[in-house]
Amino acid sequence: MIHNRLLKYLDEVTRAGSIRKAAVRLNVASSAVNRRIIELEEDLGTPIFERLPRGLRLTAAGEILIQHVRTTLREHEHTIARINGLKGLMRGDVTVVTMAGLAPNLLAEALAEFRSEHSRIKVRVRILTGDRIVHAVAAGEADLGLGYNLPASSRLTRVLDIHQQLGAAMSPDHPLATKREIRLADCIGYPIVAAEIGLSLRATVELLVPPDIEFEPIIETDSLELMKRLARLSPNLAVLNRADVDLELREGSLAFVPFSAAKGQQTISLVHRSRGPLEPAASMLAHFIERSFAARSGLG
Repeated sequence: MIHNRLLKYLDEVTRAGSIRKAAVRLNVASSAVNRRIIELEEDLGTPIFERLPRGLRLTAAGEILIQHVRTTLREHEHTIARINGLKGLMRGDVTVVTMAGLAPNLLAEALAEFRSEHSRIKVRVRILTGDRIVHAVAAGEADLGLGYNLPASSRLTRVLDIHQQLGAAMSPDHPLATKREIRLADCIGYPIVAAEIGLSLRATVELLVPPDIEFEPIIETDSLELMKRLARLSPNLAVLNRADVDLELREGSLAFVPFSAAKGQQTISLVHRSRGPLEPAASMLAHFIERSFAARSGLG
Protein backbone atom coordinates (compact mmCIF):
# COMPACT_ATOMS: atom_id res chain seq x y z
CA MET A 1 0.00 0.00 0.00
CA ILE A 2 1.34 3.43 -0.95
CA HIS A 3 2.04 5.64 2.08
CA ASN A 4 -0.48 8.44 2.66
CA ARG A 5 2.18 11.15 2.40
CA LEU A 6 3.25 9.90 -1.02
CA LEU A 7 -0.39 9.90 -2.15
CA LYS A 8 -0.58 13.60 -1.30
CA TYR A 9 2.71 14.23 -3.13
CA LEU A 10 1.42 12.53 -6.29
CA ASP A 11 -1.92 14.34 -6.18
CA GLU A 12 -0.35 17.77 -5.70
CA VAL A 13 2.35 17.27 -8.36
CA THR A 14 -0.36 16.23 -10.84
CA ARG A 15 -2.43 19.32 -10.06
CA ALA A 16 0.54 21.69 -10.15
CA GLY A 17 2.30 20.11 -13.13
CA SER A 18 5.57 20.81 -11.36
CA ILE A 19 7.49 19.26 -8.47
CA ARG A 20 8.74 22.68 -7.35
CA LYS A 21 5.26 24.23 -7.24
CA ALA A 22 3.84 21.16 -5.50
CA ALA A 23 6.60 21.25 -2.89
CA VAL A 24 5.82 24.90 -2.11
CA ARG A 25 2.14 24.08 -1.59
CA LEU A 26 3.01 21.05 0.54
CA ASN A 27 5.64 22.98 2.50
CA VAL A 28 8.31 20.31 1.93
CA ALA A 29 11.62 20.21 0.08
CA SER A 30 11.26 19.61 -3.65
CA SER A 31 14.12 17.10 -3.46
CA ALA A 32 12.07 15.00 -1.02
CA VAL A 33 9.07 14.97 -3.35
CA ASN A 34 11.22 14.13 -6.37
CA ARG A 35 13.00 11.32 -4.50
CA ARG A 36 9.74 9.66 -3.42
CA ILE A 37 8.35 9.80 -6.97
CA ILE A 38 11.51 8.31 -8.46
CA GLU A 39 11.45 5.52 -5.85
CA LEU A 40 7.84 4.71 -6.71
CA GLU A 41 8.60 4.68 -10.45
CA GLU A 42 11.44 2.25 -9.80
CA ASP A 43 9.14 0.02 -7.74
CA LEU A 44 6.48 0.06 -10.48
CA GLY A 45 9.02 -0.40 -13.24
CA THR A 46 7.51 2.36 -15.35
CA PRO A 47 7.47 6.19 -15.39
CA ILE A 48 4.52 7.95 -13.80
CA PHE A 49 5.31 11.36 -15.25
CA GLU A 50 6.71 12.58 -18.55
CA ARG A 51 9.47 15.12 -17.86
CA LEU A 52 8.78 17.98 -20.28
CA PRO A 53 10.69 21.28 -20.69
CA ARG A 54 7.85 23.22 -19.03
CA GLY A 55 6.74 20.74 -16.38
CA LEU A 56 5.41 17.25 -15.78
CA ARG A 57 2.59 15.34 -17.46
CA LEU A 58 1.09 12.01 -16.45
CA THR A 59 1.95 8.95 -18.52
CA ALA A 60 -0.70 6.32 -19.31
CA ALA A 61 0.41 4.42 -16.21
CA GLY A 62 0.28 7.66 -14.24
CA GLU A 63 -3.32 8.29 -15.31
CA ILE A 64 -4.31 4.89 -13.93
CA LEU A 65 -2.37 5.47 -10.72
CA ILE A 66 -3.75 8.95 -10.03
CA GLN A 67 -7.31 7.62 -10.12
CA HIS A 68 -6.35 5.14 -7.39
CA VAL A 69 -4.52 7.87 -5.48
CA ARG A 70 -7.47 10.26 -5.43
CA THR A 71 -9.97 7.56 -4.61
CA THR A 72 -7.79 6.43 -1.71
CA LEU A 73 -7.35 9.98 -0.40
CA ARG A 74 -11.09 10.61 -0.56
CA GLU A 75 -11.86 7.33 1.20
CA HIS A 76 -9.30 8.18 3.89
CA GLU A 77 -10.93 11.58 4.47
CA HIS A 78 -14.38 9.99 4.58
CA THR A 79 -13.22 7.36 7.04
CA ILE A 80 -11.78 10.00 9.37
CA ALA A 81 -15.04 11.98 9.06
CA ARG A 82 -17.08 8.90 10.03
CA ILE A 83 -14.87 8.19 13.02
CA ASN A 84 -15.09 11.81 14.16
CA GLY A 85 -18.84 11.66 13.69
CA LEU A 86 -19.01 8.66 15.99
CA LYS A 87 -17.07 10.65 18.56
CA GLY A 88 -19.57 13.48 18.21
CA LEU A 89 -16.98 15.92 16.88
CA MET A 90 -18.94 16.73 13.68
CA ARG A 91 -15.78 17.25 11.67
CA GLY A 92 -15.22 16.65 7.99
CA ASP A 93 -14.09 18.07 4.67
CA VAL A 94 -16.37 18.95 1.76
CA THR A 95 -15.20 20.04 -1.67
CA VAL A 96 -17.62 22.03 -3.85
CA VAL A 97 -16.98 22.88 -7.48
CA THR A 98 -19.03 25.69 -8.95
CA MET A 99 -19.09 28.51 -11.49
CA ALA A 100 -17.74 32.01 -10.97
CA GLY A 101 -21.21 33.56 -11.18
CA LEU A 102 -22.64 31.44 -8.35
CA ALA A 103 -19.77 31.52 -5.86
CA PRO A 104 -19.90 35.15 -4.62
CA ASN A 105 -23.68 35.36 -4.32
CA LEU A 106 -25.99 32.42 -3.66
CA LEU A 107 -23.31 29.94 -2.63
CA ALA A 108 -21.55 32.43 -0.37
CA GLU A 109 -24.72 33.01 1.64
CA ALA A 110 -25.42 29.29 1.94
CA LEU A 111 -21.86 28.67 3.14
CA ALA A 112 -22.09 31.43 5.73
CA GLU A 113 -25.25 29.86 7.16
CA PHE A 114 -23.68 26.39 7.08
CA ARG A 115 -20.50 27.48 8.85
CA SER A 116 -22.48 29.20 11.59
CA GLU A 117 -23.90 25.81 12.59
CA HIS A 118 -21.04 23.48 11.58
CA SER A 119 -17.83 25.36 12.31
CA ARG A 120 -15.76 22.15 12.52
CA ILE A 121 -16.49 21.17 8.92
CA LYS A 122 -13.97 22.50 6.42
CA VAL A 123 -15.30 23.53 3.00
CA ARG A 124 -13.19 23.91 -0.13
CA VAL A 125 -14.64 25.78 -3.13
CA ARG A 126 -13.11 25.58 -6.61
CA ILE A 127 -14.22 27.51 -9.70
CA LEU A 128 -14.60 25.46 -12.88
CA THR A 129 -16.54 25.42 -16.15
CA GLY A 130 -19.62 23.21 -16.61
CA ASP A 131 -17.87 20.26 -18.27
CA ARG A 132 -15.10 20.29 -15.67
CA ILE A 133 -17.62 20.43 -12.82
CA VAL A 134 -19.25 17.25 -14.12
CA HIS A 135 -15.87 15.54 -14.52
CA ALA A 136 -14.62 16.56 -11.06
CA VAL A 137 -17.72 15.27 -9.28
CA ALA A 138 -17.97 12.08 -11.33
CA ALA A 139 -14.27 11.35 -10.74
CA GLY A 140 -14.62 11.82 -6.99
CA GLU A 141 -12.44 14.93 -6.92
CA ALA A 142 -15.34 16.93 -5.46
CA ASP A 143 -18.33 16.05 -3.31
CA LEU A 144 -20.82 18.52 -4.77
CA GLY A 145 -21.15 20.39 -8.03
CA LEU A 146 -23.21 23.54 -8.53
CA GLY A 147 -23.61 25.18 -11.90
CA TYR A 148 -25.75 26.47 -14.74
CA ASN A 149 -26.91 24.08 -17.48
CA LEU A 150 -24.66 21.23 -16.37
CA PRO A 151 -24.32 18.48 -19.01
CA ALA A 152 -26.33 15.34 -18.25
CA SER A 153 -24.33 12.38 -16.94
CA SER A 154 -25.41 8.94 -15.76
CA ARG A 155 -22.61 9.14 -13.18
CA LEU A 156 -24.27 12.06 -11.36
CA THR A 157 -27.37 12.42 -9.18
CA ARG A 158 -29.21 15.74 -9.29
CA VAL A 159 -30.17 16.97 -5.85
CA LEU A 160 -31.71 20.22 -7.00
CA ASP A 161 -32.79 21.90 -10.23
CA ILE A 162 -33.83 25.57 -10.21
CA HIS A 163 -35.02 27.10 -13.49
CA GLN A 164 -34.12 30.74 -13.93
CA GLN A 165 -35.59 33.05 -16.54
CA LEU A 166 -33.19 35.39 -18.31
CA GLY A 167 -33.91 39.08 -18.37
CA ALA A 168 -32.40 42.54 -18.26
CA ALA A 169 -30.74 43.92 -15.13
CA MET A 170 -30.75 47.71 -14.93
CA SER A 171 -30.83 50.75 -12.71
CA PRO A 172 -34.16 51.12 -10.84
CA ASP A 173 -34.74 54.44 -12.68
CA HIS A 174 -34.22 52.92 -16.14
CA PRO A 175 -37.12 53.50 -18.60
CA LEU A 176 -37.75 49.74 -18.84
CA ALA A 177 -37.59 49.09 -15.09
CA THR A 178 -41.36 49.41 -14.59
CA LYS A 179 -42.21 46.80 -17.25
CA ARG A 180 -43.58 43.44 -16.11
CA GLU A 181 -41.71 41.60 -18.86
CA ILE A 182 -39.91 42.51 -22.07
CA ARG A 183 -38.43 40.97 -25.21
CA LEU A 184 -34.77 41.05 -26.07
CA ALA A 185 -35.76 43.19 -29.05
CA ASP A 186 -36.98 45.87 -26.62
CA CYS A 187 -33.41 46.23 -25.34
CA ILE A 188 -31.76 46.87 -28.69
CA GLY A 189 -32.13 50.65 -28.43
CA TYR A 190 -30.10 50.70 -25.20
CA PRO A 191 -26.40 49.95 -24.49
CA ILE A 192 -26.27 46.20 -23.76
CA VAL A 193 -23.67 44.40 -21.64
CA ALA A 194 -23.54 40.64 -22.28
CA ALA A 195 -21.58 37.53 -21.40
CA GLU A 196 -18.81 36.77 -23.84
CA ILE A 197 -19.23 34.14 -26.55
CA GLY A 198 -18.43 30.65 -25.28
CA LEU A 199 -20.16 31.00 -21.92
CA SER A 200 -23.38 29.06 -21.24
CA LEU A 201 -25.18 32.32 -20.45
CA ARG A 202 -24.33 33.75 -23.86
CA ALA A 203 -25.49 30.58 -25.62
CA THR A 204 -28.90 30.94 -23.93
CA VAL A 205 -29.06 34.64 -24.84
CA GLU A 206 -28.40 33.83 -28.50
CA LEU A 207 -31.55 31.67 -28.54
CA LEU A 208 -33.58 34.82 -27.88
CA VAL A 209 -32.16 36.94 -30.70
CA PRO A 210 -34.74 37.36 -33.52
CA PRO A 211 -33.36 36.51 -36.98
CA ASP A 212 -34.00 40.03 -38.26
CA ILE A 213 -32.14 41.77 -35.42
CA GLU A 214 -28.40 42.29 -35.07
CA PHE A 215 -27.31 41.66 -31.48
CA GLU A 216 -24.27 43.86 -30.79
CA PRO A 217 -23.44 44.34 -27.08
CA ILE A 218 -21.32 47.37 -26.24
CA ILE A 219 -19.30 45.24 -23.82
CA GLU A 220 -18.77 41.47 -23.68
CA THR A 221 -17.12 39.98 -20.61
CA ASP A 222 -16.76 36.86 -18.46
CA SER A 223 -16.98 39.00 -15.30
CA LEU A 224 -20.36 38.91 -13.59
CA GLU A 225 -19.35 41.70 -11.22
CA LEU A 226 -18.44 43.98 -14.13
CA MET A 227 -21.78 43.29 -15.80
CA LYS A 228 -23.69 44.18 -12.64
CA ARG A 229 -21.61 47.29 -12.04
CA LEU A 230 -22.27 48.55 -15.57
CA ALA A 231 -25.99 47.72 -15.26
CA ARG A 232 -26.25 50.21 -12.38
CA LEU A 233 -25.27 52.99 -14.78
CA SER A 234 -28.38 53.95 -16.76
CA PRO A 235 -29.15 53.60 -19.66
CA ASN A 236 -27.04 50.40 -19.71
CA LEU A 237 -28.67 46.96 -19.54
CA ALA A 238 -27.01 43.66 -18.59
CA VAL A 239 -28.50 40.40 -19.86
CA LEU A 240 -28.44 38.04 -16.86
CA ASN A 241 -30.73 35.71 -14.97
CA ARG A 242 -32.50 36.52 -11.74
CA ALA A 243 -30.20 34.45 -9.52
CA ASP A 244 -27.22 36.53 -10.68
CA VAL A 245 -28.74 39.68 -9.18
CA ASP A 246 -30.61 38.22 -6.20
CA LEU A 247 -28.57 40.17 -3.64
CA GLU A 248 -28.81 43.44 -5.59
CA LEU A 249 -32.58 43.09 -5.91
CA ARG A 250 -32.93 42.67 -2.17
CA GLU A 251 -30.66 45.69 -1.63
CA GLY A 252 -32.59 47.75 -4.19
CA SER A 253 -29.49 48.64 -6.20
CA LEU A 254 -30.73 46.93 -9.38
CA ALA A 255 -34.04 46.17 -11.06
CA PHE A 256 -34.68 43.03 -13.10
CA VAL A 257 -37.24 42.55 -15.87
CA PRO A 258 -37.61 38.98 -17.24
CA PHE A 259 -37.79 38.17 -20.91
CA SER A 260 -41.15 36.83 -22.10
CA ALA A 261 -39.67 34.06 -24.29
CA ALA A 262 -39.99 30.62 -22.63
CA LYS A 263 -36.74 29.36 -24.15
CA GLY A 264 -34.69 32.00 -22.35
CA GLN A 265 -33.99 29.89 -19.28
CA GLN A 266 -30.97 28.58 -17.44
CA THR A 267 -31.08 25.76 -14.89
CA ILE A 268 -29.03 25.83 -11.70
CA SER A 269 -28.26 22.24 -10.68
CA LEU A 270 -26.72 20.78 -7.54
CA VAL A 271 -25.20 17.35 -8.20
CA HIS A 272 -23.19 14.62 -6.50
CA ARG A 273 -21.67 11.37 -7.66
CA SER A 274 -24.22 8.57 -8.14
CA ARG A 275 -21.81 5.91 -6.93
CA GLY A 276 -22.33 5.46 -3.19
CA PRO A 277 -24.11 7.67 -0.66
CA LEU A 278 -22.99 11.16 0.26
CA GLU A 279 -20.83 11.45 3.34
CA PRO A 280 -22.56 13.13 6.33
CA ALA A 281 -20.72 16.46 5.99
CA ALA A 282 -21.44 16.72 2.25
CA SER A 283 -25.05 15.67 2.77
CA MET A 284 -25.52 18.37 5.40
CA LEU A 285 -24.04 21.02 3.12
CA ALA A 286 -26.27 19.92 0.23
CA HIS A 287 -29.27 20.31 2.54
CA PHE A 288 -28.15 23.82 3.53
CA ILE A 289 -27.72 24.85 -0.10
CA GLU A 290 -31.23 23.60 -0.91
CA ARG A 291 -32.65 25.39 2.12
CA SER A 292 -30.79 28.61 1.39
CA PHE A 293 -31.92 28.70 -2.25
CA ALA A 294 -35.51 27.95 -1.27
CA ALA A 295 -35.47 30.91 1.13
CA ARG A 296 -34.53 33.32 -1.66
CA SER A 297 -37.65 34.92 -3.03
CA GLY A 298 -38.02 34.31 -6.77
CA LEU A 299 -35.74 31.26 -6.86
CA GLY A 300 -37.16 27.87 -7.71
